[in-house]
Amino acid sequence: MQAVRAVVRTAIADSPRVQLVGGMFDLGVPAAVETTFQAELPDLTDDWRIGAIVGPSGSGKSTLARAAYADKLRPERPWPKRKAVVDCFGNADVRRVTALLTAVGFSSPPAWIRPFQTLSHGEQFRANLARALLASRELLVYDEFTSVVDRNVAKIGSAAVAKSVRKGLIPCRFVAVTCHYDVLPWLQPDWVLDTADYTLRRRRLRRPSLRLEICRCLPDAWRLFRRHHYLSAKLCTRGVRCFLGLVDDQPVAFAAVLPCPGLTGNSRVSRLVVLPDWQGVGVGRAFARLLGAAYTHAGRRLHLRTGHAMMIRCLAADPQWQLGKVNKYGSSEPVGDLSREKSRGKHFHRVSRRPGASFVYVGPLNSNEGRP
Repeated sequence: MQAVRAVVRTAIADSPRVQLVGGMFDLGVPAAVETTFQAELPDLTDDWRIGAIVGPSGSGKSTLARAAYADKLRPERPWPKRKAVVDCFGNADVRRVTALLTAVGFSSPPAWIRPFQTLSHGEQFRANLARALLASRELLVYDEFTSVVDRNVAKIGSAAVAKSVRKGLIPCRFVAVTCHYDVLPWLQPDWVLDTADYTLRRRRLRRPSLRLEICRCLPDAWRLFRRHHYLSAKLCTRGVRCFLGLVDDQPVAFAAVLPCPGLTGNSRVSRLVVLPDWQGVGVGRAFARLLGAAYTHAGRRLHLRTGHAMMIRCLAADPQWQLGKVNKYGSSEPVGDLSREKSRGKHFHRVSRRPGASFVYVGPLNSNEGRP
């Protein structure tokens, strides 16, 4: 623990109007005003991963954060107007850049190649966070956390950051400085300093759950999702079955499923996309599980091929999906028992110039995993 004390001295510029206001309200007009803020905060020798400094505006949050972690507080830097987002991370390797963007819940490759100014507020918030994380090694202190985004994006974004920090995908500690108390259950900090009463509480709140439901829909629903998918926006409608993922009756995910020609009883997911505001908290995995369970219940096997690195990592670690083949830049590499089953391998796992991995659902008939 460290005792932090900060004194803010503000000079008063004297003028006839200042003197007039002082006389009207019987105020003394000093040469300067001093305000003292002090609190105890955990330091880097303590065992914690995520912290939060929260409180009303003007209560000293930023002042204390600067006093305690001065060299770790990252100011926002302007973004070039014409460059793609992925070109604004200095000399960092593109794999590291895309991994950071994905880790903060910004998993839309079509948006990565656009200028920062064309992104939504939620996407800009996550891009700023990713760039700040790139420059951080031991600790990142993020001031005005979630202040410029709507509250749904703030909560989902907080959960995405917390998930990545806990799993080590973001290799540093994180402190959020914010006036918004609603993000705390989603951020799940190990400690919270509340500057409303200057109390330090060590706690880790349970993250609220999201209940994801699935329903059939018309192909027209693709219009809401197509610009966020990394493949062609064109959707094959011949024989396609389309599904929506819903949270509180709000569409958050879309999937299109086609039959596998020549493979009786087999279907494949041709498109699966989650809206940017809902990325980073497991919606894609939960949606894929629900699809797999529904098709298994109907007596069909569901295959899924993806080239998105985060989705590959997620499904490879999921016991309800069996890894089939990995395609590395034009070469098809068999992996696991599925690759030895000729009846499933020849048509669906054909060689492509685009890297990716193929999976087949092997989970239960009825999945209760609709909670990201």
